[in-house]
Amino acid sequence: MSAAAARSLPFTDALAAVGRRRPVRRPGSLPHPHLPPGTDTIPEIDHIVVLMMENHSFDNYFGMLGRGDGFTLDRRGRPTARNRDDAGNVVHAFRMPSTCQLRAQPSQSWNASHRSYDRGRNDGFVRAGGPVAMGYWTPADLPFYAGLARTFVLCDRWFASVPAQTYPNRRYLLAATSEGRVTNRGENAVLAPSPPNGVIFDQLDAHGIPWKDYFTALPTAGLFRSATTNAARLARIDQFFADAAAGSLPAFALVDPDFAVESEENPQDVHVGEAFAERVIRAVMAGPAWPKTLLVWCYDEHGGYYDHVPPPRAIPPDPIAPEIRVPPDEPGAFDRYGFRVPAVVVSPYARRRYVSHAVHDHTSVLKLVETKWNLPALTYRDANADALLDCLDLRTRPAFLEPPTLPASALASGAARCTPGNAGTIPPTGAVTPA
Repeated sequence: MSAAAARSLPFTDALAAVGRRRPVRRPGSLPHPHLPPGTDTIPEIDHIVVLMMENHSFDNYFGMLGRGDGFTLDRRGRPTARNRDDAGNVVHAFRMPSTCQLRAQPSQSWNASHRSYDRGRNDGFVRAGGPVAMGYWTPADLPFYAGLARTFVLCDRWFASVPAQTYPNRRYLLAATSEGRVTNRGENAVLAPSPPNGVIFDQLDAHGIPWKDYFTALPTAGLFRSATTNAARLARIDQFFADAAAGSLPAFALVDPDFAVESEENPQDVHVGEAFAERVIRAVMAGPAWPKTLLVWCYDEHGGYYDHVPPPRAIPPDPIAPEIRVPPDEPGAFDRYGFRVPAVVVSPYARRRYVSHAVHDHTSVLKLVETKWNLPALTYRDANADALLDCLDLRTRPAFLEPPTLPASALASGAARCTPGNAGTIPPTGAVTPA
């Protein structure tokens, strides 16, 4: 059997498995086959904004929220979640002593993610990324995020697209495939050639639909060479706030934090990222275009932090195998999602008092864009993704036409509790039961 044939077997098997449950849509197919491409099928929404932050799991931020599928608590209100370390000691879930994080721990690499998953047991986080993987923050630590998740639609089954690092997952956001990449390193780490079916920006450009990527240092669009050829589509973050205030945001907008200090990746202070997200979301809600806007706030991947929900099977985007060598790498394919991440759909049309349990990943954003403007699917993954429409009520008066009052972020309210470079004692006293 040829190497190419061997690589394609898991892909064809995965397609066949999905096909037994439901019809499989193909790349290039339209959400509304009876309508021409470019047709606006959701006129209630004029602007889709995506704010993707970095490296936190659902349980790490929302396990203690009391809404959605978070931690199971004991009679004293403490999480029952636990993982063993290499010595057999039990590390219990614990509140992080600071909003600072450790440097280089935990890990969200391909290997660490698969070891954390441990064939669906989700018991390898500490062995893969150290005791800090069991740390979490509370609503008191992240008040703006907690208020956002309690007010708008919380998605408690939003998974990363691939159990791997930032760049592969952000490539799924743009192209519904990472084309085999599972790390942030190597040839074409940025400015990679576009996949055969292009990226979502190509479809938007082809149908005259304006878009922008607002950034500070590195635009997510820079992960693909073709996305940076139109310099007018890349704008500095100050322009985002000006456009939001003027009601002139494009039809589709990506908003990127300063990845060095505002993205919430370790060892950053998560309060700084929360304050940035607060500015972005409040700017959208205060702008004149708010009545016809939908904003998705989510994270690229789990960052190595614990989550109790095993990632389910996913439809592979294409026949391309992951760029791994087994051993030493953990075996796997692009037929399983990564771990859950925090995600909230923010819009005047958001369903009131609703938690979405539908399975989503980053290609759900693509499916929403494709559904609204009836654009062809890029890969099998976005073709068969959920379009987030369960999160919206488009038939009645918008529930949040008047922007709701949300708590201030900890940094804005002066409640920050991080000394840069000092994450505190991890694990804290009492968090470990010796073997």
